Amino acid sequence: MPKSNKYEMHINLNILNHLGLKLYSNAPAVLAEVIANAWDADATHVDIEIADDKITITDDGHGMNEADINEKYLNVGYERRKAEPGQTARYHRTVMGRKGIGKLSLFSIADTVEVQTVRNGEKNGFVMSAKNIASQIQDFPQNGDGNTYYPDALPASEVVLTNEGTRVVLTGLKQQVSKTPDTLRKQLARRFCVIGTEYDFNVVLQGDSVNGAPPEPFRTLEYLWYFGSESAPYVEICDAHKLAYGERRDGIVVTANENGDETTRYHVTGWIGTVRNTAELTDGEENLNKIGVMVRGKLAQEDILADVPAGGLYTKYLVGELHADFLDLDDADDIATSNRRELLKADPRYQALRNWVREELQNIQRRWTELRNEQGEREARQIEVIDGWVRGLNRGARLQAKSLLGKIGQLPLDADDRIALYQQGILAFESLRYKGSLDKLEQVSPENLDAITEVFAELDDIEASLYYRIVQERLRIIKALHTQVADNAKEKVVQKYLYEHLWLLDPSWDRATETPLMEQNIQSEFAKLDAGLTAEEKRGRYDIKYKMTSGKHVIIELKRANRVLDVYSLLAQVDKYNNALRKLVRATGKDEPVEVVCIVGKPLAQWTDAEQKEQSKRMMAVQNVRVVLYDELIEDAYRSYQAFLDKNREAGRVFRLIQNIETDAQRAN
Repeated sequence: MPKSNKYEMHINLNILNHLGLKLYSNAPAVLAEVIANAWDADATHVDIEIADDKITITDDGHGMNEADINEKYLNVGYERRKAEPGQTARYHRTVMGRKGIGKLSLFSIADTVEVQTVRNGEKNGFVMSAKNIASQIQDFPQNGDGNTYYPDALPASEVVLTNEGTRVVLTGLKQQVSKTPDTLRKQLARRFCVIGTEYDFNVVLQGDSVNGAPPEPFRTLEYLWYFGSESAPYVEICDAHKLAYGERRDGIVVTANENGDETTRYHVTGWIGTVRNTAELTDGEENLNKIGVMVRGKLAQEDILADVPAGGLYTKYLVGELHADFLDLDDADDIATSNRRELLKADPRYQALRNWVREELQNIQRRWTELRNEQGEREARQIEVIDGWVRGLNRGARLQAKSLLGKIGQLPLDADDRIALYQQGILAFESLRYKGSLDKLEQVSPENLDAITEVFAELDDIEASLYYRIVQERLRIIKALHTQVADNAKEKVVQKYLYEHLWLLDPSWDRATETPLMEQNIQSEFAKLDAGLTAEEKRGRYDIKYKMTSGKHVIIELKRANRVLDVYSLLAQVDKYNNALRKLVRATGKDEPVEVVCIVGKPLAQWTDAEQKEQSKRMMAVQNVRVVLYDELIEDAYRSYQAFLDKNREAGRVFRLIQNIETDAQRAN
């Protein structure tokens, strides 16, 4: 090769092809590699400037001479820790770099990489092109020189860097770096714990400092678990007025052999905390509900929580930062993946850390639940009427009431929803106490909302006696419906009330659930079916609706009040809609029940004979089809709720309690 080429990059193209020129997937990860290089170069200041199509990163490290460039920087796979063991010369820092391939990550966000560097007054510079490298890979082996790439040298006169250090200029950017500089600063800060005056290492982006402190939610943590005495300062960093609990843990990670015998003991520092509200773990588009693993001051794994089989509501509140330098020992295997964002899961050290995290999370879950229960009870009893209710219970019931209030306190609810749940919870409690079944509350947990629903569902038999206010309103609607119905207007009146008050069909169908996407899909499917109706079928039907309620998908079809329908033709008509709805439900990946309710004005043709009537009802039940007469609908609803209202006297105490909870809550605030 001609001597005019000043610089040489020696690359095994098979390795480069394997790694690819898209080593990383985002700009923060790439910039983190450049910052890590600056740390290893004993820089004290790193300046990052971003223009429309250019990123410039300048540090004041020791820079590189020509030999350093060729033998170290351009030597892909250069293992610094073997060639230069120990800490850095000037500030005795622990070196972050290891594989010698981080420089390739620059090409994942830029087409062109320009490097300017000054060491001991010697200026050097060169330009690398992703297109030229890719072209040489494509031509190999035809060109006969497939293992060497020659960057273009910059004349010393074009090296504008004057002070000792290194400048990397990225142009031809392939992706938008970040929506705002502030977002990028936060993303970079989360990747390092050595940025700041404490470490004499400062990073500035667009003129503003990158704060290397713990992530934003840290200062608003509710509970904190920190590991080892070295991590005690984290307690001081937390807002003293907001941190409700702090606990020190030993942070000892133990590896074992195949027989379970202890082999090595390692030490973990850092912290795991929980926030008060899950909303605090959302920073713009980034989810902070993670436990990151830092190694040698740099993020090695973004989230170990994803690798730990942990369930429960408490996991939604977690955030943390663990420091585990034993995962990157100079005399041990490198277990970082090529993209430097994860660790090799099969390595015994990582498995030991993961097992340790699982055990720590079990402790956190137990203590978090206790603390949240205590706090939930305290907050609930700030409402005077609830406090009086708890005090009025016997000892056994009082303990169960405290537990229930604590569980409600764990749920991420706004004030109005929490008050409503207090009311429902007390109703459920009183109902089960009335039946002697308070032990059923033990199955209720914040992680099992279905169990709460099941407990509440058991209130049907005394629903009105406890929900006096609701029953009164329902009776008013039934009376209005009863007085307005005339033979020539039944369809219109029933339509007006029924679709907004599904409890007319079933007391447990309190309200419809909003499912806009499903409703849109169903309207589209039903429109296709309606297009195929005969003229006679169109005359026989008044309206058809879809509703989602109480975990059930319901089709409600109103028939003309003056039509006498045949059960077989009715089933044939609704079967098409039934099948269409089932198909759409299955497409969502759920196995939820479907029911069709037909409201008719006159008994079906087969109902004149008692035996045929029972036979037809059984036939319809098989297909989850129910037929209700207009008159029966109104009379049954009125009769049922009037009977409920008659139970008002026995429910008076509970009703007044529930009625006063909201009033006292407003007074307390």
